[in-house]
Amino acid sequence: MNNRRGDSGAGTRRQIRFGIVLLANFTLTAFSGFVDLLRLASDEGDSSKPVRCAWSVIGETLTPVRASCGIQIAPWTTYDDAGVFDYVVVVGGLLHSGPPASEATLQFIRRAADDSATIVGICTGVFALTRAGVMRGYRICLSWFHYWDFVERFPRVDESSLVADRVFMIDRRRITCSGGRASIDVAAAILLRHIDTSAVQKALRILLVDDVQKGNAPQPHPPGLKPAAHPKVKRAILLMEQHIERPLSLHELARRLEMSPRQLQRLFKAETGEAPLTYARHIRIRTAAWLLTSSDRTVAQIASTCGFSDASHLGRDFRKQYGMSPNAYRVCGVTAVEAVPVAN
Repeated sequence: MNNRRGDSGAGTRRQIRFGIVLLANFTLTAFSGFVDLLRLASDEGDSSKPVRCAWSVIGETLTPVRASCGIQIAPWTTYDDAGVFDYVVVVGGLLHSGPPASEATLQFIRRAADDSATIVGICTGVFALTRAGVMRGYRICLSWFHYWDFVERFPRVDESSLVADRVFMIDRRRITCSGGRASIDVAAAILLRHIDTSAVQKALRILLVDDVQKGNAPQPHPPGLKPAAHPKVKRAILLMEQHIERPLSLHELARRLEMSPRQLQRLFKAETGEAPLTYARHIRIRTAAWLLTSSDRTVAQIASTCGFSDASHLGRDFRKQYGMSPNAYRVCGVTAVEAVPVAN
């Protein structure tokens, strides 16, 4: 299945078969980006013929599935009549609206994995893959935005297997993706396993994508973080966000970024003006400030959640940054966005 095929002998070349499962409230961008790259790379001209690869939308029934934007797409066939695929792609979207993946969907995912299909989870589709039990022993890429949702729903999953600082992850016969525009990058990475680079590049040019991302590219920054930072610094900050409760040491952070601690120190200082661990501490304090005004947790609980040894430790660092104690901050009703830190 992983042998790349040339463009000669199109009549005898076996199509790469994709089965696409749309979950309730799926993200339309993630679905359309993936399918459009398949469509454009599959044919020689501009006829959108499924020459190099074929795809179909499959579901438990033929009832239309609603995207998060309201558009509805009807499956082409049911799980029972779907046949065998090289890739089964599960596209998710909104987590807190609509029903979760049905048991029939989970069973189909399990059967596909047992049939040696490569299973692809896009956006929150990875939640369904995890529920289906097909991600044990594999690394899991998910959006930083849904990281804590995942940890809460799957507390038994080893957090060291979670990746929230990259756009997608290929781990043997499992591919997971943070969603959005990254679905185009995933589709390109898959097609490059099977067809000539020129066909994939043509499709990307038509879609006006000239900077297809590799799996180790960083996810975009959450709001409030410096947008024009070095890729290694972006990934470092996302790792800090990901490990607020159990902060990474400088050596562990550098190891994950495949850098020396000294290199990371220099690069981070040049890009942000701060040392990595100083920046990480400010992230944790900003998170504590948000929790003080958006939750009823005690200061001690917030301190633990944000990686401080106790309430006193949080209080000392909080006063340095905001000029008041955590309790005073909560009473004043100041939000993290409105507050002006007194120290950087």
